[in-house]
Amino acid sequence: MGTWAALWGVTGVSLVLGWAIARLSVVAWYAVAAPLAPHHWAALVAVIAAMAFLEGYRGFQRGFSPRVAARARHLSLHPTPLRAALAPLFCIGYFGAPRGRRIASIAVTAGIMVLVAAVRRLDQPWRGIIDAGVVVGLAWGLASVWIFTARAFGPRGLDHPAEVVPT
Repeated sequence: MGTWAALWGVTGVSLVLGWAIARLSVVAWYAVAAPLAPHHWAALVAVIAAMAFLEGYRGFQRGFSPRVAARARHLSLHPTPLRAALAPLFCIGYFGAPRGRRIASIAVTAGIMVLVAAVRRLDQPWRGIIDAGVVVGLAWGLASVWIFTARAFGPRGLDHPAEVVPT
C-alpha cells in the first residue's frame, strides 16, 4: 500500500501543477502571440526571469519539491488508509505535519488563491505576461518535484538529512 500511496501523492501533486500549467499557457500564449510594444516585451522577460527564480527556484526547488518528495517517501514507509486515500494532500503538508507546516501550507494556498483572483482582473497583455512567468515557475516546480522524488526513491535516497524528515 505504501508504494501506491506515494505514487498517488506525487501523481496528484503533479496533476494539479500540470493542470495549472495547461490552463495558464493558453492565456499566456494569447498575450505573446499578439503584437506587443517594447515595454511589454521587457516586462515579459523581467516577469519570466523573476518567476523562474522566485517561484521555480526558491519556492519549488528549495522548499516545496524536496518536502513533497520527503513526505512521499515517508508515506511509502509508513502508510495508513487515510494518508493513502488523501496522499496528495498529505504530500503537500495539509495534514500529518507539524502545526507550523500545516499553517504555512494553508497560508500559501490562500495567498495563491488571492493572487490568482487579482491577476484574473488584469487586461491583456498584462495578465498573459504574468501568466507566462507563472507557467515557467510551475514548469520548473513540476520538474523539480519529479527530480526530488526520483532522488528520494533512488538507491541513495535523499542526500540531505533534513529532506528525510517530513516537515
